[in-house]
Amino acid sequence: MWDERYSVPEYVYGTEPNDFLAAHGTHLTGPVLSIAEGEGRNAVYLAGLGLEVVGVDSSRVGLAKAQALAAQRGVSIETRAADLASFEPEPGRYGAVVSIFAHLPSVIRNRLYPLLVRSLKPGGLFVLEAYTPAQLALATGGPKDEDMLMNSGKITAEFPGLKPLILRELGNLHYGRSAVVQFVGKKIP
Repeated sequence: MWDERYSVPEYVYGTEPNDFLAAHGTHLTGPVLSIAEGEGRNAVYLAGLGLEVVGVDSSRVGLAKAQALAAQRGVSIETRAADLASFEPEPGRYGAVVSIFAHLPSVIRNRLYPLLVRSLKPGGLFVLEAYTPAQLALATGGPKDEDMLMNSGKITAEFPGLKPLILRELGNLHYGRSAVVQFVGKKIP
């Protein structure tokens, strides 16, 4: 599905970074792992800050566009095509993990999130923005399956090894009216 979505000439989600990530990007240290990276807008932004970035996505088409965007902007990123249901990041390698609108079913999150926390160096940061269940009533995008949507309670339960530095639910921040949760968590040494 994602290969088909990204098979158009334009960048489906644009070429500028997510606003929440951009507000916190200068606080990140590398290397950075960005999951569900898609067409590269966030990875390229982070590489532009001088960070080593690994962008992971299931879509080879999206990752090819990410590499093209990186070349256009004069930066280098590493891309890996992988299914997040079986992806295993290297333990203790990353200064930050980024998850921007990476909506996953709980069966995948329950396996992947502990591995992502384990992949962080002590003191590393996890940056996440996702739709909340309130998004369903707004019908302006995102998954229609409530299991794939996040909220503060799910984040607290699913990231016990991270100390929340920011954890808030907001509206009207994405394209059109929307309901999102934003999280920056620090790995407890």
